[in-house]
Amino acid sequence: MVAGLTAAAVVVVGVLAYQASANAPDSVASSSSATPKTSASASAQPTAKPKPEQDPLAVPAASGTGERVVYALKDRRVWLVEDDGKALRTFTVMPSPVSPPPGTYRVSSRSGTVQGSDGVPIEHVVRFANVGEVAVGFSAAQDGSMEAPDPASKTGGVRMKRADGNAMWTFATVGAKVVVVP
Repeated sequence: MVAGLTAAAVVVVGVLAYQASANAPDSVASSSSATPKTSASASAQPTAKPKPEQDPLAVPAASGTGERVVYALKDRRVWLVEDDGKALRTFTVMPSPVSPPPGTYRVSSRSGTVQGSDGVPIEHVVRFANVGEVAVGFSAAQDGSMEAPDPASKTGGVRMKRADGNAMWTFATVGAKVVVVP
């Protein structure tokens, strides 16, 4: 009886192993032969080559050239880009409820320390756009917080960690280019 159960278990494991290897992508499937396997359900048309994976931290291609700050709205990420196009630094940010449309802007003003429009004491404010009556700029909360703002508020502070705020302050002086991408 034990031999029968053992044999049945071996058959089940074999079937499951075959199904797993038959359905595994080529990148993880192991093969004992050098020739690729084909299946009856495979398409006769060649498949498109997969796109090379992009570095998620790479500077967005459509962000212009030269020294600039790049702010990717969807990715919630900022890059400080040197004149040669290489990122000096990249970091995540907490976007404000009011965001500027994609485009190229210039740093218009800076403030060392002020009270944010949400009541939080902030530092290293780098303003670069206006959306209606709302000034939009990068800043760091003095307490280091990066909490999501009230979505109903009309604020334009893009928050970052204090170390990132220090780097932004050093990099983005008045007149510096800021490129906002989707």
